[in-house]
Amino acid sequence: METITVALWATNLEVPATDLASWIAAIETRMAEAKAAGARLLVMPEFACSQWLGFAPPDLPVDQQIPWLAALTPTALDGLRPLPSRHGVALLAGTMPFAEKSNDGSTTPSHFNRAFLLLPDERVLTQDKLRLTPSEQNPAAWSLAPGTKFSVFVWNELRIAIIICLDVEFTSLFARLGKLDLDLILVPAKTDLLSGYYRVFGCAKARAIELQTVVCVVGAIGSALAHPAVDTVMGGAAAFLPCEHVLGSTGIAAALEPQTAANGLTPLLYAYNLPVGYCRQVRHGAAEAEVWPSTWTADHITIVDPAAADRERSSGRRQRSER
Repeated sequence: METITVALWATNLEVPATDLASWIAAIETRMAEAKAAGARLLVMPEFACSQWLGFAPPDLPVDQQIPWLAALTPTALDGLRPLPSRHGVALLAGTMPFAEKSNDGSTTPSHFNRAFLLLPDERVLTQDKLRLTPSEQNPAAWSLAPGTKFSVFVWNELRIAIIICLDVEFTSLFARLGKLDLDLILVPAKTDLLSGYYRVFGCAKARAIELQTVVCVVGAIGSALAHPAVDTVMGGAAAFLPCEHVLGSTGIAAALEPQTAANGLTPLLYAYNLPVGYCRQVRHGAAEAEVWPSTWTADHITIVDPAAADRERSSGRRQRSER
C-alpha cells in the first residue's frame, strides 16, 4: 500500500447513547460515510465508550464507572466485530476499560485502558495505555492499571502502532521505536484542557518528524455527563507527516481546529491519500530526506554541567565527613 485515506472522528462524548445498540449503530453510520469517502480506516478517540454512561444507573458511584464500563466492553466488541468486513473499513474503536485477572492472586481484576483495532479480516488487535494520568490512578475515581507491552501490527503490509494519548509525550518510548520501521501510528486521545490538546498534538507531530512516518491523532470532545457550557475538554484531529520539502514542508496533511463541546459538533476529518509508501522509501534510504532524527543517538555525547560537578563534590564531602 502506497497511500491510505483515514477518517478521524473527533467524537463528542456529551452526545449520550441511549443504549449499546444505538452507540454501535452510530459507529456503523460513520463507517458507511467513511467507506463512501474512500477511507480504509476509521479512528475514534480515547474513552469513546464513556458515552455509555448516558444509560448507566443514575446513582452509579464514580469509583464504579470503570468496572461498569468494563462489564459492557465484551458485548460492545461483539456488536462491532462484523462491521469492518461488512463495510471494508478497519475500525479503531477508541479505548475501552478491559478487566483482566491480577497476577498477585487478588480476586479483584485489574482494569486496563485498552485500544481495540478491528480489521476487515476479522482480527481484533489491542494495545494498552502504558503511562496513566493522575485521574486514571485515583482509587476514589477511575482506577486503572498501566500496560507493560508495546505491539506492532501488520495490516495490508503496513506496520502499524497504537499510542494512547499521554504515551505519545515520552521520548524514552520513541527512542526505542525508531528502528521498528513503522508506517502508521494511530493516537486516540482525550485531553482535559487546551494545554493538553496542544501537548499531545504537538508531540504527535514531533513523532512524525522523528520517525519519518505518518501519525494520525484524534481527540474526544467534551466529557460524558458534563455540561457543554463549562466543559474544558478540547478535542480535534490531525494527520502529521515528516517535515520534508517533497511532502509539503509543513508536516500537516490534514487538521481540525480544537473543538469544545459547546458547539455541539461531532466532526469527522478525512486525511486523504497519506503517503505511507513515500515515507517508507525515506526510511529505507530510497528517497531523499533532509534529516532523520531517529537514526541518531546521543550515546557518545559527554554532558558538561558545572552544577552537576558541584553536586558530586558536595556529595563526596558529605560521605567523607560521615565516615
